[in-house]
Amino acid sequence: MPTRREALAASAALTGGALLSAAPSAAATPRVTPQRATSVSVSDRSSGTTIALTHATVLGAGPDHTVLVRDGRITRTGRSAEVPVPPGATVYDLTGKYIVPGGLVESHVHNDGPENVLPPLFPLNGVTAVREMWGRPVHHEWRDKIRAGELLGPRWVIAGSIIDGSPSLWAGDLEERVIEVADAPSARRAVRETRASGADFVKVYSRLTPEAYEAIADESRRQGLRYAGHCPDTLPIARASDAGQQSIEHLHALLLATSARESEVRRAMARVRIDPALGTSFERYASWFRQVHAVEWRAVQTYDVGRTRALFDRLAANGTHVVPTLTVHHSLERTDQLPEDSPEFAYLPGWMTEYWPTIWAALTAGRTAQDTARIHRIYEHRLRLVAELHRAGVPLLAGTDTGTGYAVPGFSLHHELELLAEAGLPARDVLHAATTAPARMLGLPAGRADLLVLDADPRTDVRHTRRIDSVLVAGRYLDRAERLRLLSDVARAAAASEPPATGAAAPHLCVH
Repeated sequence: MPTRREALAASAALTGGALLSAAPSAAATPRVTPQRATSVSVSDRSSGTTIALTHATVLGAGPDHTVLVRDGRITRTGRSAEVPVPPGATVYDLTGKYIVPGGLVESHVHNDGPENVLPPLFPLNGVTAVREMWGRPVHHEWRDKIRAGELLGPRWVIAGSIIDGSPSLWAGDLEERVIEVADAPSARRAVRETRASGADFVKVYSRLTPEAYEAIADESRRQGLRYAGHCPDTLPIARASDAGQQSIEHLHALLLATSARESEVRRAMARVRIDPALGTSFERYASWFRQVHAVEWRAVQTYDVGRTRALFDRLAANGTHVVPTLTVHHSLERTDQLPEDSPEFAYLPGWMTEYWPTIWAALTAGRTAQDTARIHRIYEHRLRLVAELHRAGVPLLAGTDTGTGYAVPGFSLHHELELLAEAGLPARDVLHAATTAPARMLGLPAGRADLLVLDADPRTDVRHTRRIDSVLVAGRYLDRAERLRLLSDVARAAAASEPPATGAAAPHLCVH
């Protein structure tokens, strides 16, 4: 199976301050176009030249503001009448535009594919930072090149290899990318290996035993690492939250934990079996995936509002983040709404996208009309859980599980924001989940020169995040024309891409 935030001061809003606090469930300067860059490199960004973005509405600060950028950092921001533009600055008149400080942050991705395709797609869609949930050496290589200005891409926060119980869902043909642990000593060794690999955090997975999980939690603290990922099937979510897990990915475990008959539901999960005779990790995963829906249906039928609110209040008190990844849940559970084709698909190689229908057919094989109706109900229930999480004040992060089929890097985050709005979150709070909340959790540097410039106010309609005028990434300003040119370059590179010898054609899946 192949892979997959007027602020207290305007400057604070642009240097990691509170862009969009999650509300309680409540004479123009001529535009000068700089010299165009080549390909998707950022090595040509000028040193010592000031960029002035003038007369824009800065979210969290106010209208008619000017932002000055020099040497890859925001040096000053304030009302345009109070911020003089230095002589020789390259000026962009952004009258009528809206600046999202820091740009968007995608909190759950899996990337494997052409270097000249995948990394650039994020900033070209306004996504200036990502959290890679299954780290490999290539992600560190990309990050090094991005930092050196050799590659256009986002800031990358990278997990270690998945640490799972034994046997892992991904054992076998992906065993070199999964660390299987059977007890506390091996779990502690896995955390130390993760630190030695240079990873930013530890990724925990579904089949860990409570003993191994507790050892990972303790050793991560000893090693100064955060840990995040799935809540293991055998561990109550409250216990994971109390232990300090930074984020819980997806809604599967939350669904099980909000049943009035959680013990019964977990026993049913324990009876789910994986046929070791199946040839590949994907075949084993698909078999397991199909069995799990019956357990989830039982949890939906026994949903307990009081139990849910008590649990979610506990998560909120602990500051445990949740990444719903509605994008992947939607694609797997509302297959009737999958696009047969989309202009977005042109930005990925055909050898990647052509596998999607086959993979989805395998995952949904054997579904009856009754099964489909129940799975649609399960998806609707997930939206209800997101609304309850928001009501409780649990910090939500926008992540898509990009790398999974039908999720195109960069583009998919805009889909996720719309799904969060569909779940009932106000636009400001949806934006919080893709800006301030993840920036704080990930410790993204203050003063980073990352901005997203929009043609319309996303606080009135989150769909406006798609109306991109320009992007500032690591101090490099991509105006409308430059951005569109680079998108065209990516499309051409995707079309010319040949599948690798070892292949990464089909999507990675980690939703459960």
